[in-house]
Amino acid sequence: MILIDTSVWIDFLAGRGTETVLQLERAIADRESLALCGVILTEVLQGIRDDAEHRATRERLAMLVLLPMELPVFLRAADVYRTLRKRGVTIRRTNDCLIAAVALTYDVPLLHADVDFDRIARVFPLRAVDG
Repeated sequence: MILIDTSVWIDFLAGRGTETVLQLERAIADRESLALCGVILTEVLQGIRDDAEHRATRERLAMLVLLPMELPVFLRAADVYRTLRKRGVTIRRTNDCLIAAVALTYDVPLLHADVDFDRIARVFPLRAVDG
């Protein structure tokens, strides 16, 4: 199972040929189990302006594994932020801490194109998908 971050979905939906999009396309071709969480679902859908495209994307994403975000995820996200802040690293968006906490809690690799996850992985055992 692979957790796919918003940064990858945005590039994928825009038709960009980035390395992470190619990795996602390989995972789809290999019939990997793809996951998302509520934060990722919200971020992806809120950025789609066209109603028909929004509906189609919503239907496609509904077929993926939705990893629940319960109390331990939120507590872990706060710990991620606080731990890094104490080390002089500020994660720009709380949502990145939440997404990282989901990946850490469920011990799934994260496919992303966001440097904040690289910063988190220097301190926490956040696994990135290898190309």
